[in-house]
Amino acid sequence: MSESNEAFGSLKPFSLEALKKETTPTPETFLGKPLLILFFNLGCPGCVGRAVPFANKMKVEHGDKINILGIHSNFEGTELSDSEIINKMEELYARFPFFRDAGSMTTFKEYEAGGTPHWILADKNGVIVQSIFGSDPNRALLRLDFSIQELITD
Repeated sequence: MSESNEAFGSLKPFSLEALKKETTPTPETFLGKPLLILFFNLGCPGCVGRAVPFANKMKVEHGDKINILGIHSNFEGTELSDSEIINKMEELYARFPFFRDAGSMTTFKEYEAGGTPHWILADKNGVIVQSIFGSDPNRALLRLDFSIQELITD
């Protein structure tokens, strides 16, 4: 895991827009279970090819032991309509809730994301234990997988 949890702090408020007629979550919504946040953009090949499938895999493997939240941020990409985001995520068989980042990148900036995909992993108390940019299977995704395993077996 990280060298020091204090370096990352705790979950901060989200500024999200619903894509469907759902209630937008708050960090408190996810307390009690680890939370994996994925900042993604559907114009990003790493997001579409590796990050969204990895988030799906984590949801399938760990079920209700983990919360997963997708946040579509407009990081260096064309602005997509709500229906375009919904349709593409349905094509990717998204198994987790996803929302649009308000103002295109408000939450992205609040969490100091480095680009897309960017991952935030928080423990069941909302303490951030990982902040990782990228989707390399042998680096970012492997580190996340190990950290998630530790959090759900505690």
